[in-house]
Amino acid sequence: MNDADVWLIVGLGNPGPAYAGTRHNIGYLVVDELVRRMGGSLKAHKSGRAEVLEGRLAPPGAPAPKVVLGRARTYMNESGGPVSTLAKFYSVDPAHIIAIHDELDIDFGTLRTKFGGGDNGHNGLKSMRASLGTGDFYRVRAGVGRPPGRQDPADFVLGNYSTVERKELPFQIDSAADAVECLIEKGLEETQQRFNR
Repeated sequence: MNDADVWLIVGLGNPGPAYAGTRHNIGYLVVDELVRRMGGSLKAHKSGRAEVLEGRLAPPGAPAPKVVLGRARTYMNESGGPVSTLAKFYSVDPAHIIAIHDELDIDFGTLRTKFGGGDNGHNGLKSMRASLGTGDFYRVRAGVGRPPGRQDPADFVLGNYSTVERKELPFQIDSAADAVECLIEKGLEETQQRFNR
């Protein structure tokens, strides 16, 4: 798998059942949806630090670049190591990496896609930037909104979605997965026009 158009799509989150339903794990949930669409399942990567699925994201018969779906097996603030290991292993340039992550500054239920930029205090992005040596990769930013009242943002993102949000969550996951597919097939400009509302 070393053709130039390989894409590495990584969902940022924390491993283990205690974190499964938290806002910080939206990246994992979106990768799960993409895995379902690809019709496979994640397997341990030989580095032992990530789970991956290799394949193509496109309707049957449609031309599609190869993609590697990945989830780090480390905590969020150490995501960069496993991501850069996968990027080296599959010969993927940072400009062909898409990170899916939660974003406090965007309202719940909304998405933003962008290329490059800072980490905005997000530990997963901070770790990726440090390990890759650049911030020049794509981001699919799934809004979780700001914590209510004086709640600490760290506690908020590690908390579970509210009952109301849980009803809406499948739509957000679906949209984020669509945005990933659109980014690969159509590029950033069209993806932003369709999904950055």
